[in-house]
Amino acid sequence: MSRLDRIVSDPAVCHGQPTVRGLRYPVENLLELLSSGMTIEEVLADYPDLERDDLLAALEFGALASGRRRVVPLGAA
Repeated sequence: MSRLDRIVSDPAVCHGQPTVRGLRYPVENLLELLSSGMTIEEVLADYPDLERDDLLAALEFGALASGRRRVVPLGAA
């Protein structure tokens, strides 16, 4: 089950960077937190407006982007 519908790109939010649900959480920043060793539970504790599926969507987006596939976020939520 894909969660990519949670990733959007809106020029009015974070300069058009892919974000989660149009919130001001760029996918890149969430991936950096997870790659630094934080667990999903720790990130959720620090950012209570995020949901587990948001972080899984960010991971899915990152995995697709790293595989040289072109990933285009959906429009603004």
